[in-house]
Amino acid sequence: MNPLYYQSRFLTSAANMSQLPPEGGLEIAFAGRSNAGKSSAINTLCQQKTLARTSKTPGRTQLINLFEVTEQRFLVDLPGYGFAKVAKSIKQQWQGVLAQYLEERESLIGIFMMMDSRHPFKNYDIQMLEWANHIGLPVHILLTKSDKLKKNAANNQLFKTKKELVDYHSNASIQLFSSLKKTGIDEAHSVLDQWLKITPAV
Repeated sequence: MNPLYYQSRFLTSAANMSQLPPEGGLEIAFAGRSNAGKSSAINTLCQQKTLARTSKTPGRTQLINLFEVTEQRFLVDLPGYGFAKVAKSIKQQWQGVLAQYLEERESLIGIFMMMDSRHPFKNYDIQMLEWANHIGLPVHILLTKSDKLKKNAANNQLFKTKKELVDYHSNASIQLFSSLKKTGIDEAHSVLDQWLKITPAV
């Protein structure tokens, strides 16, 4: 584990691109379906219960939320896709801002993607993977809620999902993760360290 992430702090929320900080830092976006445990994963990785807003109602993340790990190093909580029970016009607005951020944000260096370990590769997941592969953006997948599966079943799902993943992204990495059981943190921190060019904890 790298305790540097425990110092992460909320920086700002943005409803559109003009409200984002100036380009120049390094940003890793957390993306996934609204019920995949995205905000919970951020809180777990940063060892803070309320850093990213969580709710039992999927779709509560309605803005692009930036968290500063250290100077010019950011984790970005994106609006969840594919599930939120909101007005169609609002959902279209979210999707427009989401697409613009992913396509135009030069500070974006990679995507941490959440997929429910029991239900991977939904349509929006596949679209995200194929898009990231097309533009050469690295992806690391957290198979969340792995505590819902028995150990052998979880490992089998990891093997199966890893095998299928090459059909959508040529070099994405993947791991099991559980916010409830606090498992998979070391592996995730290692990827974050590498992408954000942060010195790993000794």
